[in-house]
Amino acid sequence: MNLVLYSGGFEKENISLDRKLLELADKENPSITYIPSCSYDSEIDFNDFIRHYRALGISRFIHFPVDIDFDETIKKEAFLSDIIHLSGGNTYYFLKHLRRKGMLKELKAFVKRGGVLTGLSAGAILMTPSICTAGFPEFDKDENEDNIKNLKAMNLVRFEFFPHYRNSKRYDSELIKHSKGLDRPIYACPDGSGIIVKEGTLAFEGKCFSFFQGKKVKIN
Repeated sequence: MNLVLYSGGFEKENISLDRKLLELADKENPSITYIPSCSYDSEIDFNDFIRHYRALGISRFIHFPVDIDFDETIKKEAFLSDIIHLSGGNTYYFLKHLRRKGMLKELKAFVKRGGVLTGLSAGAILMTPSICTAGFPEFDKDENEDNIKNLKAMNLVRFEFFPHYRNSKRYDSELIKHSKGLDRPIYACPDGSGIIVKEGTLAFEGKCFSFFQGKKVKIN
């Protein structure tokens, strides 16, 4: 199982994670499918995505929004890619449409076949057991406008992921509180940091903190 969980940030902040991603793909010119959290204006982000990864030597891309109707041929091509990237955005909206189109099972099967799955912010949260970390803190959370009750995600890893973390008392108090009700750690990463999962082994890139059963520990 090969995964890369990006917290977020500017492209230049994530170069180290990008290089680790290309090592995981282990291919000279891997193909990448970009799945946006929402189709609206996603072509703009997709073009930025292409520009960034072309500079790293990649030239094959597919744009595959799932919140609108799509052709089965495009879907087939998307899941033949070497890498699938799940973008950032509203985690609830993204989960709703991935589940509605049966994509959660498809993505898990893709990973099982040896494909590399990456996600940024919301896209990374979707790889974990649930999207609970999208719902706090109150001052910096995704709005659940679709009133999603079932927060179960892909459950590819045994931890929760908290992106865009800031090392402050406001964030820490919320993370400590929520960690007390979980039997697994919450890994909190600032922008520019992330987690690489290679065949079940975790590697932390950049600063990362663990919140588990009410305690905070700095990992990197």
